[in-house]
Amino acid sequence: MNSLRGFEVIDTIKTQVEAACPNVVSCADILALASQKGVASLGGPSWTVQLGRRDARTASLSSANAQIPMPTSTLSTLISMFSAKGLNAAEMTALSGSHTIGQARCASFRNRVNNDTNIDSGFAATLRGTCPASGGDGNLTPLDIQTPSQFDNKYYQNLEARRGLLQSDQELFNGGSQDSLVKSYSSDGEAFKRDYASAMVKMGNISPLTGTNGEIRRNCRAIN
Repeated sequence: MNSLRGFEVIDTIKTQVEAACPNVVSCADILALASQKGVASLGGPSWTVQLGRRDARTASLSSANAQIPMPTSTLSTLISMFSAKGLNAAEMTALSGSHTIGQARCASFRNRVNNDTNIDSGFAATLRGTCPASGGDGNLTPLDIQTPSQFDNKYYQNLEARRGLLQSDQELFNGGSQDSLVKSYSSDGEAFKRDYASAMVKMGNISPLTGTNGEIRRNCRAIN
């Protein structure tokens, strides 16, 4: 866990927005818009981002980590955790396609490449070169080995070939309820993008603070 990066980009955007239009645009809305623009810029779909969120006056790292699936999560755990947020299994599988971009630390997939059996042997051997049985915890590997800087459906093709980097990725294609949907997305990238965009809109509407709740942070790293 504790793996999120890139918040300095949000800081830069917030500084410029505050200079032009102070105390109006929340950090929550900036994050939502940056996600949409980032996906679209890498060849992914676009969607309408609903605006008007406000920022929380509290934050909890432990609570956030407890509500985000672990890289070792089983399929049943993934389905359960997404369901707790109002997202069904199909939406979970579509949103997992976010792993078509980004990287993971060795510490999060060491056990998979050294001990798992539902992994392509050649893929595992290659990964052990940068993620040995001990050491190198911070070594990074792309979540999608085919097109790590493109938002496409190669993530699902990797799963079919047993080349999902994280155990929680491969759980989507491991003889369970999501196998058929993974196959569908693997062969139909446009269907994946449509479902992904729809699921992102739904996820963006999970319990937003609006009206007089929360605040508009001046600095995204701290409450006002």
